[in-house]
Parts: sequence; structure tokens; C-alpha cells
Amino acid sequence: MSLSIGIVGLPNVGKSTLFQAITKKQVPRENYPFCTIDPNIGVVAVPDERVEKLARLSRSKKKIFTTIEFVDIAGLVKNAHKGEGLGNQFLSHIRNVDAIVYVLRAFLNNKIVNIQPEIDILKEKEILDTEMALKDLETIEKRISSLQKEIKSGDKKAAKEAEILKKAKSLLEEGFILSSRDFAPEERATLNSYQLLTMKPRIYLLNGKEEEIPEGVINTFKENGWRLLIIDVLTEFDASTLNDEEKKEFGLPLQLKLDILIKESYKLLDLITFLTTGPDETKAWTVKRGARAPQAGGVIHSDFEKYFIKAEVIGWQDLLAAGSFAKAREKGLIRTEGKDYVVSDGDVLEIKSSV
Repeated sequence: MSLSIGIVGLPNVGKSTLFQAITKKQVPRENYPFCTIDPNIGVVAVPDERVEKLARLSRSKKKIFTTIEFVDIAGLVKNAHKGEGLGNQFLSHIRNVDAIVYVLRAFLNNKIVNIQPEIDILKEKEILDTEMALKDLETIEKRISSLQKEIKSGDKKAAKEAEILKKAKSLLEEGFILSSRDFAPEERATLNSYQLLTMKPRIYLLNGKEEEIPEGVINTFKENGWRLLIIDVLTEFDASTLNDEEKKEFGLPLQLKLDILIKESYKLLDLITFLTTGPDETKAWTVKRGARAPQAGGVIHSDFEKYFIKAEVIGWQDLLAAGSFAKAREKGLIRTEGKDYVVSDGDVLEIKSSV
């Protein structure tokens, strides 16, 4: 399953530094607007202690983690939806990702060029939200217009689609971000088919130290239920090159907040991880929450879904506590589940098929 997270924000807020810290990939991050034009792409392993521990238990030759693709998208500016800056190009890059990390400038370092007259986190968020909403309105209005001929001819499907689009249009005009609103499954499927920018789930990353951020701003995020992380990106960037001993020496935590960002991005897409383990490899696999056992088998190999018979299931902690599959089986900890079993995060599976 290919998953991609777009890193977006105004110019010079720390997007490329964040990307480089996460991916350890060298990218331009000079101190001027539009330093990044083409999106930089890096694939990142999702930190997972379960893989580490199960690999030790099984004495696996290989450890394979789930991954997320991070896309460093160049800075947006006001009126990007009209092509200001390199707006249309940048907005199209956002359209191609599954979710978004907003990087909002909170740091007070005046040596870094700020294209805004002052540090204003909520204003930056508003600019980004507005540009995406205006682009979505443009997309929706064009589609509603193109449906009119079919509606006049009595096409009920086209009429229903237009009704859904008009609902989304009204919400956008009222200032709502679509990802924050509730939609019926049919409505959500229709809107997702247009890759609308405001339908994409998002995390807000305030780039700076906690003491640099007004308490009122943090309260506004919490009151609105906006997913928030506060990370001093430059410090994390410097620490990302250090090993554990060096982090201890400089008084830095062993787990960087960047790891939390990676994990939260994974949760953002409503994904879970199941695992397989054995002497050859221990591997983490990604499925949507609510996936059933045959679908999980299909992630491993398409024939496992098609010819699914059953799944042998044990929670990863139960397996570790038992000490081996053989001992877990003796204790009756391994369950046999059929095609209706809903996979849980942390399940260790062995799929049985007629292949």
C-alpha cells in the first residue's frame, strides 16, 4: 500500500528542513522563497518496536517496516489558486498526496526571511486553508456546470452527484474545511473521486519552541480539535544525525519528536499494522482499519485473498509472553479465524489458503 504525506506551508517556514530531518535526504533549503520548486520525495520507515521484538523472538534474518512517502511541496502564497508564486503547480502536487502536514512558522528567528509582516500562526493556517478551499470551489463549480446537460435529460445519478457537490460547495463558502465535516459513505466516495484538497486529513505542525507560541494559539487548536504537534524542526534536524550515545551526551531525548510525527501521520490515514514473523523475516503490513482477514491476506499476496481458507491469529504481546509459536499453541493462545474476522492492530497472522 503506497501512502504519501504532503508537507505544505508558506515559504521559509521549515518544510524542507523538516523533510531532510525525516528522510535524511539532501534537499535544497536555502534561505529564500521558492527554493523548492519540484517536490522532493522520500520514503520513511514507520518506527515500530513490535517488529524489533518479534524479530528477536523469531531470530529473523530481516526486519521490514511499513513505510510512508513524504513529499516536500514548495511554499504556497496568498492567491496561489490564481497562480500567484507557482501556485497552480504546487496545488496540483498537493492533490496527489493522501494527507497533509501543515508546517506553520512559530519560531522567532528574524534571520530567516519571513514573507509575512509578522509571526502569525493562525493567519498562516487561514491562508493555506483559503487557497485550498478556493481551488476546490473552482473544481466543484466546473463539475456542477458540466453536469447540467445530463441533469436536464433526467439522469438521476448526475442529479445526485450535483446535490453532493452543492453541499460541499456550501460548506466551503461557509469557511469549513471538508475533512472536518461528516459525510455519508456515498458522499465521501463522490468527493474523494475529485481529489479535493480540503478533503485530505491533516496535522498541524507548529515549528518552534513551546515558549515561543502564545497560549491562546495552542488553546484555539485544542478547542477546534485540530491535530497539533509542536516541534522545533531545526533542533530535530541537528539531532537526527546523532546516535543514541551522542543524544545522551547533549541531553537530547532518545526518541525524537520526528518519530511521533511519522506515527501520527500513519494514524491520520486510519491505518493499522498487522505482522508476520518467522526465521526468514519479520514484517509489518498495512491495512485500513476495519479490514477483514482475507483482505489482509491479499496485502501479502493476491492469491491469499482469492483462495483464503482461514487465518491463525495471536496478539503480538501474547506471542512474546509465550516465547514461541509452539508454546503459544500449547497454551491455546492462537485462534483460528474465518473470512469475517476483522484484523486488529498488532495481530500476528498466518494466512492459510488453497494455493
